[in-house]
Amino acid sequence: MPRPTEIKLHQKSRVLELHFDDGYECHLSCEYLRVNSPSAEVQGHGPGQEVLQVGKQDVGITALTPSGNYALKIHFDDGHDSGLFTWDYLYTLGRHYEENWQRYLDKLESAGMRRKA
Repeated sequence: MPRPTEIKLHQKSRVLELHFDDGYECHLSCEYLRVNSPSAEVQGHGPGQEVLQVGKQDVGITALTPSGNYALKIHFDDGHDSGLFTWDYLYTLGRHYEENWQRYLDKLESAGMRRKA
């Protein structure tokens, strides 16, 4: 799996920019990362136990902490900082952005919820 060669956090636009060693680059919004956190708080402890995240449109990132040579711990300004975003997971989030985002929007709509709190 490709590894990042460059990671830039754009605070104003709330975007994490990633460049990988295979030439792929992506720009992932803080909201997208927050609602797709790999933490048990978001993903649950098994299939069907996911917790729909709402009101995260304005979430930002306060810090990025490397975890070994394989992941980032992302500290969000809503206090969420559990779950490690591995390089593989970040790469996959970038590659599948459109379908993941649409799936999230569909789940919000089905639940009668909105992105903004």
